[in-house]
Amino acid sequence: MAVIGAVIGGFTNHLAIKMLFRPHTAKYIGNWRVPFTPGLIPKRRDELAVQLGRTVTNYLLTPDTFRKRLLTPEMAAKAEQFIQSRLEKEVLHSERTLTQWLELAGVSDLDVTVERRAGELIDSKILAAKAAMLSGTVEETVPEKWLLQAEAHIPTVTSYVLAKGDQFVDSFEGKVMFQRLITDFLESKGTLGGMVKMFFGDSNSLVEKVQREAKKFIAAPGTTELIEKMLQTEWDKLKQRPMEELAGGFDWDGLGNSLRTYLLKELDVKNRLEQPLVHYWPTGAEWTATHLTPQVVEFAFAQAEKQLEHSLKRLKLDQIVKEQVDTFPVAVLEDLVLGISKREFKMITVLGAALGGMIGIVQGLIVYFTNLT
Repeated sequence: MAVIGAVIGGFTNHLAIKMLFRPHTAKYIGNWRVPFTPGLIPKRRDELAVQLGRTVTNYLLTPDTFRKRLLTPEMAAKAEQFIQSRLEKEVLHSERTLTQWLELAGVSDLDVTVERRAGELIDSKILAAKAAMLSGTVEETVPEKWLLQAEAHIPTVTSYVLAKGDQFVDSFEGKVMFQRLITDFLESKGTLGGMVKMFFGDSNSLVEKVQREAKKFIAAPGTTELIEKMLQTEWDKLKQRPMEELAGGFDWDGLGNSLRTYLLKELDVKNRLEQPLVHYWPTGAEWTATHLTPQVVEFAFAQAEKQLEHSLKRLKLDQIVKEQVDTFPVAVLEDLVLGISKREFKMITVLGAALGGMIGIVQGLIVYFTNLT
């Protein structure tokens, strides 16, 4: 009875385990489906897939799991180190020139474009300046501040003119000019001029007298006032003159060509674009390591944490797991479960045999003692 119980216990447990997966499909006798076919797992496969998907999303791949595993200070440090190293190697210390970077971005012939745009800009600015300057009077065109500054220098100009005049009168050139003027004047007067010349005697003395009178005239206060008044009058007239009269004949085309040539020479766009980025930004690695990469990583991790739960919901991991389980053949599911729990299933079979043997022994003892009585 012990042997029979052990065989029955072990066989029934082994059969129960097999019935979890076997048969893989339903068996029919005519139109009658054989009970317990297919096995439990094949029969409940859809429910198993749904439950497995829920288990994965609710207990395994949860937002907290990702936060604890991925969004940690250690991962942030590793991400920052990786980004910085790639940034330095691929960009900041790369041998690529600016032209090559631009071509990589789909931009070509930038030097030609820049030079053309610079020429167009200069031409447009020259035309605008020409139109603005020649459209009104001096007073309307020139800034008021400049006009006031120029007018404030009239007394200075007056003093300068009088000082130069006084120097000229005292100079040898001035003496020669006075002598020539006096001689020409007296000769033009004929006899009267000769009488005057005889009256004054030597012409040098007459020139010296004229020089002294000229210096007195220059030093007289009225002369200063007269010159200032004349300059002020001429200045007021100048302010009312159209700019076209003063600057109309200016070589604007020549100015534009000169500015264009100078600007293009200073820009030197083609040669500048043939330099790598490190040529213009030698401290780029230090700056990005301090001001850029940490902020980028911090922002990315903050956004990832904010969007993590929403992103996982949009991924629909439970649906993915269900679809994958639905595509597994039943034999694969069986191998998967048995591969994990094969030893435990054997122990269940052995346990069933042991329990059946113990029950058989108990039954045998009951029968033995019953027969004795």
